[in-house]
Amino acid sequence: MQDAHDLGLIIDSRVPLIVLESYEEARAIDLLLRVARQRDKPLFQWTVTDGLRRADFGLQLAGNSQHVEPEAVLTFLKERAEPGFYVLCDFHPWLQDEPKLTRLMKDIALRNHGGQLSVILLSHRLQLPPELSRLGAQFSLSLPSDEQIVSLIREEAKLWAQGNSGRKVKTDATTLQMMVANLKGLTQGEVRHLVRGAIVDDGAITESDLPEVNKAKFKLMDLEGVLSYEYDTEKFASVGGMENLKSWLEIRRGVFAGESVAPGISAPRGILLLGVQGGGKSLAAKAVAGLWGVPLLRLDMGALYNKFHGETERNLRESLALAEKMSPCVLWIDEIEKGISGDSSDTGTSQRVLATLLTWLAEKQSPVFVVATANDISRLPPELIRKGRLDELFFVDLPDAETRQAIFAIHLEKRQLALENFNLMELAQASEGFTGAEIEQAVVAALYSALAQQGDVSLSLLLAELAKTSPLSLVMGEKLAQLRQWAEERSLVRV
Repeated sequence: MQDAHDLGLIIDSRVPLIVLESYEEARAIDLLLRVARQRDKPLFQWTVTDGLRRADFGLQLAGNSQHVEPEAVLTFLKERAEPGFYVLCDFHPWLQDEPKLTRLMKDIALRNHGGQLSVILLSHRLQLPPELSRLGAQFSLSLPSDEQIVSLIREEAKLWAQGNSGRKVKTDATTLQMMVANLKGLTQGEVRHLVRGAIVDDGAITESDLPEVNKAKFKLMDLEGVLSYEYDTEKFASVGGMENLKSWLEIRRGVFAGESVAPGISAPRGILLLGVQGGGKSLAAKAVAGLWGVPLLRLDMGALYNKFHGETERNLRESLALAEKMSPCVLWIDEIEKGISGDSSDTGTSQRVLATLLTWLAEKQSPVFVVATANDISRLPPELIRKGRLDELFFVDLPDAETRQAIFAIHLEKRQLALENFNLMELAQASEGFTGAEIEQAVVAALYSALAQQGDVSLSLLLAELAKTSPLSLVMGEKLAQLRQWAEERSLVRV
């Protein structure tokens, strides 16, 4: 009803050209039929396959076959069309490539400011040429609310039951609530499709269905590689140490999930993880999504940039809009400094990217938790690292001896190596100054050596690999000392 009201206001304001973007063509036509009947006017529908037909009387032909061609139908609308609504489906390719058709459309719009003729361009995605942009108005169908999503789920459950001897679809209130949250941002048809896929295999909606629903949802909205869906989110059991970060996230989990509400408290916005390369920042980002049980999206700052003016900022806006549609989710921006610290040759693009990102961080209302990681503090703008944009800044330092023992245990068990065969304390002492990534590579190198020698991985073999490794803390000692000093002066929380 709200869609009909809003579209009616646009039509009553006598806008001659309306752009209606939707993947749900049938639903859009039904809406236009309702609006046309309320105003006692006919509705005609054009497609390149069927030509122009009367849509409100069983799709009767409105003229002869010459109206199939794009130029013919526009000529008809310009010279002989009766008053009414004319919806042109998927007409946009001809407006982009044919100047004559653009001019014809402009003639139609200029002659019909009295409201006798309303032309509606209907497609999944449509941008008017500059010549027409000020003559038209944009309209989009509303997305289903939580209550409507629940209703659609129940309808699909009933349909499944009818085809399966009346068996009821099994679920529980908590899982149903999570399913509804994960289906936000989709059209009615897309909701039905994903719910049907979750039910069909076992007649139930379970927590195990949620990851598959999220993957399918992302594929429906894919943004050509700028934003990617991370399928493997790490459990916090795979992250050694980071007790302060784990505690911080656990405290805020309920608010982010909407389970806890208090006056003056909003959902957490995000964190910045600053530290040495290989220290576990990326692993921690994956673990946040795993801990909270939400999808993890990765924003590739390199793929964001486009040589055409304005396209980079557009890519970022569309990526952020997609993240909001995928909410609740975690948005991982890896090595964020590479995308917002430009030089004199980038014509200000990096500054515009930074401004777009900061505005979104300050104004976003949807539960999208940002995890930004950075290696180079000198390239981070002060506007980003101040409190308010993000909730907290964490410093990821080199792991201490206890944490290194935990990291060795994780990687040895991951490769099915018995811990009782290794002295973890001795390994921790031998790996002083190593990052978590360097410890993992030492274990991998020991495995290769054991295979080459046709033997087993032993403590001595692992110690030998550690001895051969020059850790980053030694190779880049001065830069690491500078980074630690910067974090100490600003009292950053250590993970």
